[in-house]
Amino acid sequence: MKVNKWTLALAATGVVSLGSVMQAEESHPVGSLVSNTVLSGYVDTAAIWNFGTGSAQGARFANTAADRQDGFNLNTVALNLEKPLDEGTWAAGYKIQTMFGPDAAVMPGRLGQDSQLAFQQAYVSLRVPVGNGIDFKVGQFNPIIGYEVTDSYANPNFSRSMAFNTLEPFGHQGVLGTYQVSDIIGFSFGIANSQYGSTGGLQNTVGGVGDLNVKYNIESYKSYMAGIVIQAPDDLGFLAGSSLYSGVVATLGGGAANSNPINLYLGGTMSTPWEALSLGAAFDYQIGGTDASPAAGFQDSYAYAIAGYASLQITEQFKVNGRIEYNTSGSGIFAAAGTGAVTGAYVDPVTGDDTDRFFGLTLTADYKLWANVVSRVEFRWDTNLDGVRYFNNEKNDFSLAANLIYVF
Repeated sequence: MKVNKWTLALAATGVVSLGSVMQAEESHPVGSLVSNTVLSGYVDTAAIWNFGTGSAQGARFANTAADRQDGFNLNTVALNLEKPLDEGTWAAGYKIQTMFGPDAAVMPGRLGQDSQLAFQQAYVSLRVPVGNGIDFKVGQFNPIIGYEVTDSYANPNFSRSMAFNTLEPFGHQGVLGTYQVSDIIGFSFGIANSQYGSTGGLQNTVGGVGDLNVKYNIESYKSYMAGIVIQAPDDLGFLAGSSLYSGVVATLGGGAANSNPINLYLGGTMSTPWEALSLGAAFDYQIGGTDASPAAGFQDSYAYAIAGYASLQITEQFKVNGRIEYNTSGSGIFAAAGTGAVTGAYVDPVTGDDTDRFFGLTLTADYKLWANVVSRVEFRWDTNLDGVRYFNNEKNDFSLAANLIYVF
């Protein structure tokens, strides 16, 4: 994929995650509606077979949740219109990124409760000629933290990590600015509506409704975010192109003491002396906001996740991607999605509290058979490390998925 130095650096500061920069293929839009406006999108389908009985899962993203197991699925139909910023001093543009289908029902930009239509992104983009130029997005935009992204084809794996689903926002509605200091370093900074409430979550707006424009009607209840990216220069040998990114999102949601989470993220990708092999890593840490019972106290409201990624390009058409992850919290949030998996609340058999610990391994074989089609097969293993038979009276969950995505 050929991108200029500014595009790559800005991608790591809020346009696209570091993971998608490493994995995504160059898009091939089919045409334009008006001058400089590009139409693109994708159709995402899959089939999943869950080994054993039942379909209980940990806190996964919608595309591999319990209701997608043991059958065929249409995940998302995405249609995008974009006029990107040109090189002008006072450049302006826009992006509209829509989602149709079951995945849209969990997005914060959905149009009504349980709606399967959402604006993943819908913003006006503006450049202000200060220094090297500050680029702004005003509207609904993707989060600035996280290794993985909402668009499945841009990720190394079909399924998302538990951290993606639990410790990272799905999007924000507000203003985001990015500034490229040099070829090596760039910054992002922004303010958005608060998207965390006592019955909502990082992925939804207040009350868990998720309707566009839903928010607290109090000025101080907002989300604040900032990030920094460091890009290895071209003269750094095999490390050229490697990136390190750090970001923070702090949310003031009002209400209970634990409804004001701070999400910290550190991640990066690294080239290796072996050109065919790329490595990545991500660390998510959340303080506050994870405990359903505020009376339990701040000490129980932590959560963190560690993930490692590897991509091996075996031939021009065939590559293998792997992910290993460890997730834990003091409030059982990684087990929260497993309705019916265990009887009653999640309880650690050793400590007697609701601490949870999960380990996961994902292997994805990606083979290009057709032009513009992402075709891959994925094996995933999740296990509970606390000895609880969480997955329908089993300690382990094994699944096999086939994923086809046409990108245009």
